[in-house]
Order: sequence, then C-alpha cells, then structure tokens
Amino acid sequence: MKISTIVDLLDAQVLCGGDHLENEVHSACGSDMMSDVLAFVKDQAVLLTGLINLQVVRTAEMMDMRCIVFVRGKKPAEEVIAAADDAGIVVLATTERMYPACGKLYATGLVGGSVSAV
Repeated sequence: MKISTIVDLLDAQVLCGGDHLENEVHSACGSDMMSDVLAFVKDQAVLLTGLINLQVVRTAEMMDMRCIVFVRGKKPAEEVIAAADDAGIVVLATTERMYPACGKLYATGLVGGSVSAV
C-alpha cells in the first residue's frame, strides 16, 4: 500500500516526508509500547502510535519503518518531526483513534506483520 493511500484513508496530515508518499509499506504495527514494536518483524512497515516522544522515532528507525502515524489528534514536538525527517521517515497525524485507524488499514489490504519469537 502506498503511504499516500494511508493519508487518504485516515484523513491524515503530512508532518514531514511529503516527498516519500509514493513509497510502499507492506505491514502495520499499532502500539503505544515500544518494546512491543521492537518484537515486530520489520518489513517496510508503518507504525501507528499515540506516543509523541523521540523514542518513537528512534524505535521506528531501528526497525527500518517507513512511516509513523500519530493517532488521536496528537502532534509531536518539532524536534521529533525533525529527527524523523532526518531519518527519511514519513510522519502523519490523524484524529482517528488507534483501533479504527488500524481497522481501516487492515480492511483495505494492509496486513499486520508477524512478531519475533520471544
């Protein structure tokens, strides 16, 4: 699924990375616990979260994620957006809550990824 499709489906605002909206993502992970995200098997994924701190960007960067979607109308500080932009990660913000946002993406064909064995 193209990131531009995610923007449309979630009526999201592009906070950075607008030049990467045609990139493809193949799976999604929705979590406010970065330890759960670290257990996620990376595969050109999108992360949906309500956390707006710098650790979210660092985690996404470690997992080679292409896009972060901040849900529930949350918008991170400029330093968080700048860090994501430096890492080449698209940052979106939506007023959707986490569960409906994940549901919309899943219903449109974006699968949930697998998790690493613990």
